[in-house]
Amino acid sequence: MTDHQLSTTSPEKSRADVVVVGVVQTDDGPRVAPGGEAVVAAYGEKRFAALVSSFEVTGKPGTATRLPTETLKAGTLLLVGLGPADALDPESVRRGAGVAARHLGNVTSVALALPAEDADHVRAVVEGFELGGYRYRRFKSDDPAGGSGSALSSVTVLSPIARKKEAATAQAVGRVVAAAVARTRDWVNCPPGDLTPPVFAEEARDAAPSGRGSRVEVTVLDDDQLREGGYGGLITVGKGSAAGPRLVEIAYTPKKPVAHLALVGKGITFDSGGLSIKPAGSMATMKSDMGGAAAVIAATYAIAELGLPVQVTAFAPMAENMVSGAATRPGDVYTTLSGRTVEVLNTDAEGRLVLADGLTRAVAAAPDLIVDVATLTGACVVALGNRVTGVMGDPGVVDRVLDASGRSGEQMWPLPIPEEMTEKVRGNSKIADLAQHNTERWGGALYAAAFLREFAEDVPWGHLDIAGPSFNDGSAWGHVTPGGTGAAAATLIALAEDLAERGVDGVTED
Repeated sequence: MTDHQLSTTSPEKSRADVVVVGVVQTDDGPRVAPGGEAVVAAYGEKRFAALVSSFEVTGKPGTATRLPTETLKAGTLLLVGLGPADALDPESVRRGAGVAARHLGNVTSVALALPAEDADHVRAVVEGFELGGYRYRRFKSDDPAGGSGSALSSVTVLSPIARKKEAATAQAVGRVVAAAVARTRDWVNCPPGDLTPPVFAEEARDAAPSGRGSRVEVTVLDDDQLREGGYGGLITVGKGSAAGPRLVEIAYTPKKPVAHLALVGKGITFDSGGLSIKPAGSMATMKSDMGGAAAVIAATYAIAELGLPVQVTAFAPMAENMVSGAATRPGDVYTTLSGRTVEVLNTDAEGRLVLADGLTRAVAAAPDLIVDVATLTGACVVALGNRVTGVMGDPGVVDRVLDASGRSGEQMWPLPIPEEMTEKVRGNSKIADLAQHNTERWGGALYAAAFLREFAEDVPWGHLDIAGPSFNDGSAWGHVTPGGTGAAAATLIALAEDLAERGVDGVTED
């Protein structure tokens, strides 16, 4: 069990195994970031400058340099790059703390002397360090740390405001947010055969905050109930699998809520493409196709744990898109929960089908706004790359989501929903109300968003396409580790924090 502390102790006096100090880039070369000045003083400026030069420390983001020291009480000094000094902000600190977590070595205690002069920076240090050291160990037979992958017994954030209430609050909130992102990563990283829709639904239920005062209720509908209830989207996607679909509904109802937020998350636990089958190489990461549902569930529980005065109703439609004699065929028509009919033109565009039913349920909950999260389109990855989420929807909601993402440190960018896409959604099918898939190659992310908007009706709505950033199949960077990233969970929590502070003013404005 790791002990987490805040302290005003000066870093040169810390007895931790490792002291972490930030380095920033300036026109005059690298220099120590705020929080590490006492380390420079302990060495002496000239001696420290020579040491930095001899080890070729640059301050470039992502870099880390371990230095043995007899000058400090700690045995090792770890210098991490935070980037340009004039761009130093909580996000660069968050990423630097993540890098530090992966370069500690085999130690039991660490003191983080990174910029932490206010509550936002304290929270960034906590979140970054917790997430940068994340490891998924469930299936490692030789895990000596019992699942955590860490031998740390003590983590101390050094801050001049350590004794103030806002610092303790920031640390506590940062740990809740980091835990929610880590939970999202755990679910995304789980092998798809071990996280079928029935299993995922039960894990979601089991993870709910419990005890008196939790104010969280979880309801799970099985495939028979979905069929009887008219959930055509979920049934048509999930009927090719031996593991039937599920719908998880989570209701968090605080006392005197100032806003009602509905969340909908795509929960395709594995996507083979169905009869429009994917190439084999494209299936390797398709266990991550439930990243939206994982983020929505984890964020809802975190919002409840934080006790935010925002009512949250979350819907996670879960299905496995598989190939069998019972699978949906291209050309089939089904009736959605809303009563509108949809022609399926490509069974590999299944996410929007399950989200349609989820959005209809969300509308029925009469929220102030709806946000859906989905690993929806490869087209969004082509447009924005694999680290940026596309945000579409009503301008007021999009603006609030983008503001929340800026504070959470997640990269997001607005995309339009042109009117011609709506015309195609409504006109491309000659036999049904709507066409699920665009017959043209271009603008796939925009078409998918236009399709979803049909089911949001008149409720202010935003759509997050996390197809790119939900899974990192490369090396770690910043506080993002390989595998599931937990994309969107932190932003959803930040959005709820914003609603708690400012209410819903502006979400319906153009």
